[in-house]
Amino acid sequence: MELIFLGTSSALPTKDRNHSAVALKAFGEIILLDCGEGTQRQMTRARLSPMKINKILLTHFHGDHFLGLPGLVQSMAFRGRKNPLHIFGPVGTSQIMDCIKNLGYFNLSFPIHTYELDSGLVIENEDYRVSCCPTKHTVPNLAYSIEEKRSPKFLLDKAIALGVKPGPDFGKLQAGIPINLNGETVLPEQVLGEERKGRRIVYSGDTRPCSNMINFSFRADVLIHESTFDDSHQDKALENGHSTASEASQIAKSAQVRKLILTHISTRYRDTDLLEKEALKIFENPILAEDLMRIKVKLFGN
Repeated sequence: MELIFLGTSSALPTKDRNHSAVALKAFGEIILLDCGEGTQRQMTRARLSPMKINKILLTHFHGDHFLGLPGLVQSMAFRGRKNPLHIFGPVGTSQIMDCIKNLGYFNLSFPIHTYELDSGLVIENEDYRVSCCPTKHTVPNLAYSIEEKRSPKFLLDKAIALGVKPGPDFGKLQAGIPINLNGETVLPEQVLGEERKGRRIVYSGDTRPCSNMINFSFRADVLIHESTFDDSHQDKALENGHSTASEASQIAKSAQVRKLILTHISTRYRDTDLLEKEALKIFENPILAEDLMRIKVKLFGN
């Protein structure tokens, strides 16, 4: 699992920071978290193919988080995409996508499926599960959790005690398939332990500090939290529904997350040392995101 930060600025881009977007490269695909203006160019710089994006998770509909979608969709069509694209977001997602589909002249060559969310489980397949929860912003905003699913530990001693021999039967049982052994059925649950915890990433979108974020990100391996201002601009954070670096760090500390990455940096900060110092007072080793930064995600406790 690898995170690639395609955009780390707040409302306005700078020469060094693009609008919000984070790519998760995992499970044989790319999951895109938000899609600010210029995202497809950032993907080119990061050597990521937009054609590998199957799912886009939108947090909210302020322009810096979704205005890269029209260009991305049209470029996918221009390149002959056929595979479906699944776009998730708050109420209003379907209306936004209807507008994008009819924006300008182009031929849409692939189906786009939209899903309007509130809270709870969003996606579950054999590799991962995605869930969301509402947070506290000036407009409806969703935070997302992406959790890897790991197969249960194979209990070798139990399998051997049942008479199962190493080889194809081991593989079938590990894949959840019963086997026949001398006329008796051996079930996977007889030789598998409990499901093991997988790596988990939580992305806040834009939000004020709130209890939902603490509960939602509890013991996550990575929390990507907005950090628009320093403490001297607390009034602006309150007015615009954002968090300061120290507030984001307090969320991470209360949630006992393993790694905190701060993003959505106001254009007033050419030097982010101030934000890092404020965060460091509360949470050990926070990371200030930079455009095109890559982070390998490790399991909590490893």
